[in-house]
Formats: sequence, structure tokens, C-alpha cells
Amino acid sequence: MSRPARLQSARHWLPTYKGKNIVRGYRKRYGVDWLCAVYELQMLGVELDPAYVAHLQTTMVQQRLARQHRKQQRQAERLQEMTIESDETYAYIIGYTSGGFPYGVTWEAWEALEDAGDVRAEKLSDDDCLPFVSVWSTSTVTRRPRSSR
Repeated sequence: MSRPARLQSARHWLPTYKGKNIVRGYRKRYGVDWLCAVYELQMLGVELDPAYVAHLQTTMVQQRLARQHRKQQRQAERLQEMTIESDETYAYIIGYTSGGFPYGVTWEAWEALEDAGDVRAEKLSDDDCLPFVSVWSTSTVTRRPRSSR
């Protein structure tokens, strides 16, 4: 429902409202957020406590900041999962044997692939996060700096 339609409907609804919290009732009835409900009720001439409105505003800001923080944490976790594991022997560790020894592409083979142009040292895209991406093809991979060669 558009704002003009909500305001027209709310003019008839307001006298019939029997609840305790007019902002909550308006928000639920018309499917708007808290600040929109406050703004539209003020447009309709409803007197609201300024301390209550300020509290709602600070709560909405805190919720937005918390969502942004959670989103950044999820992105950091995804990036951490996407980094390629390597050590002083292997540039790209594909897996581990049953005895716990790593196997994969050695640094010498990696450098040969880079010299031949078969590996691009860029960030992984979402399409490249498939379980069977080939290192030998021109797939995009992330390269961690190694301590010594």
C-alpha cells in the first residue's frame, strides 16, 4: 500500500485503535518499519513522546550497525574458507594422505605454471568455489605469500 493510501486508511483506523502502543499497532497493521510508522503518525497529528521517538531511532541505528558487523564477520569467514592452504613445500595443498602427509602442487610446479600462464594469482570468485576446480586449467586461485622457497 502506498503512503497516501495508508494515510487515508489510517485516518479511519486511528479512532478505532484500542491497543497500548499506537506505533506498534500502526507498524503491524500497515507493514512498515518503526521510523516510518512514527513519521506517518506524526503526519496524521498523533502526539508521540519525543524520548520514545529518540529511543526508537537509536535502537534502529544500533540494529543496523549490528547487522553490518555480522555481515562483515560472515564475509571474513567466507574469505578465510576460500584461501588456499600452502606450506614451505607445497604452493597448493590439495589434501592429506591417511598418514597425515600433504599432497598437492609443489612450489617449483606452481612457478612453472605461472611462467606458462596457466595459473592466475587472483581472488576466487563465487563461481570458482566448486568442489572440483582444476588447478591445471586457467581457473582463478588465491595465492598466499609463503615464508621461504
